[in-house]
Formats: sequence, C-alpha cells, structure tokens
Amino acid sequence: QVQLVESGGGLVQAVDSLRLSCAASGRSFSSYAMGWFRQAPGKEREFLAAISWSSGSTYYADSVKGRFTISIDNAKNTVLLQMNSLKPEDTAVYYCAARYDHWGGSYLPKRRDEYNYWGQGAQVTVSS
Repeated sequence: QVQLVESGGGLVQAVDSLRLSCAASGRSFSSYAMGWFRQAPGKEREFLAAISWSSGSTYYADSVKGRFTISIDNAKNTVLLQMNSLKPEDTAVYYCAARYDHWGGSYLPKRRDEYNYWGQGAQVTVSS
C-alpha cells in the first residue's frame, strides 16, 4: 500500500526558508513521478513542481520557479521541496503526490487528476 507522509511544515516569517519532506513507502518508486501541490483556503489545489524518480528531470510552475527546488533523497526514499524567499501568499496546505511514470521523465504530470496517490498535507504559514 502506497503511503506518502509530508513533514517539515510550520510557521515562518516572510523571506525565510523552509524544507518540506515527503516520505514514500509501500513499493519501489524508481519508476514514479512525484509532485508537490498546495491549496490555500478557498482556492483550487495548485501545481508547484514535479520530478521523475528515474531520470531526475524536473518541472516548475512559473509562480515558484527560481524560489522552490524539488529533489529526491534516494537513501531515505524521500522527496524534498526546498522553499526560499517565502511570501505570505505562499501560505497553504502543501501536498505530495505520486503516479507511475509512463514517460520516463520526458513528460511530467502537472494536473491534479494525473496523480493517483496523495499525502495528508502539511500546513505552511508565512507571516509578514
């Protein structure tokens, strides 16, 4: 059974940094694509970044490009999201997601309905 567990959320001040972790378990993820999304109150769930576990290729939403970095710690079977220069508008619940990577990294899923597995979410609050 696939399990994704996010951690690392919390309350930070604007311009601070934070690193979220997504611990993946239940199967081998070497052929999976992993994504990060967020959802602010009253808003749709928003795609942030994706990575192919096999190829390491990445893709970012324009809203976070240059500030957020997605990566994989293979030794810990964990997907990371490093968030720098945080702004109050980054306040949201952050979700990790996974799906089988049919494309070998040549395409990275960006829509919510492209992912099969989700974590429970981690709250990030950025104060001004």
